[in-house]
Amino acid sequence: MKILIRQELTEEYNTTEMIVKRAFLNEVYSDKKEHLLINRIRKSDAFIPELSLVAIDQNKEMVGHILLSKITIVDAEKTVDSLALAPVAVVPEYQKKGIGSQLIHDALKKAKKIGYHSVIVLGHKNYYPKFGFKPASLWNIRAPFEVPDEVFMALELTENSLKNVQGVVRYSDAFSE
Repeated sequence: MKILIRQELTEEYNTTEMIVKRAFLNEVYSDKKEHLLINRIRKSDAFIPELSLVAIDQNKEMVGHILLSKITIVDAEKTVDSLALAPVAVVPEYQKKGIGSQLIHDALKKAKKIGYHSVIVLGHKNYYPKFGFKPASLWNIRAPFEVPDEVFMALELTENSLKNVQGVVRYSDAFSE
């Protein structure tokens, strides 16, 4: 299946939100509000337009979306910039065809290219490790809320970029509204 991954356009915001809403409609571990999260992130200083990507099928229809946004990892001595991967969405009829993986690979590659060094994700313990994610606790990086260790993960986009990093992830206010 031929899929084009490209940056989301401003005029596609409503379409993107509907795609994300459809993608999470039947997900068990969802509050069904991921589309609202995207809307809030876009209005915040955490938004990076270059890291809001869409998947377009051969019929020029949008079938998926991924968003990486700015976060920080904070401890008593320093603050380090990082990214949150949230959410990644593919419409139900296109799921299990590798589109989510393609979105993740492209987003991570683009993030590295524009100068980011790490990504944090709260996600499925058997899915994200195939992209190189490992438990964030290996670097003593913690979530700002209670979460099982195996689902809160980090990825170094640049080798050893988290070597001397530790602390609590601070998400944009968009995540808590």
